[in-house]
Amino acid sequence: MSEQNRCSWRERMTILGDVEVTSFLPWIERHAAKLGLAQAICVAGPDRIELDIAGPAELIDMMEMACSLGPIDVWVETIRRAPIESESG
Repeated sequence: MSEQNRCSWRERMTILGDVEVTSFLPWIERHAAKLGLAQAICVAGPDRIELDIAGPAELIDMMEMACSLGPIDVWVETIRRAPIESESG
């Protein structure tokens, strides 16, 4: 693994489906905290949630799996992930 993968990785995670934000957003925040991930919600709507998430790549993978299963009142169809490029040049 590269050092970046072992330490901290930043990604934009886009969750698509029937995502009931009133229950899913607090759920996402709790699970990210349990995994020690930093997260910030960027977009939240009935069919899409986008969040920036940072931490070890393996834990972000775990977060994706948790979100795909989600709470009972949420139906996740697709999760897309894209690295967030570092702003340092």
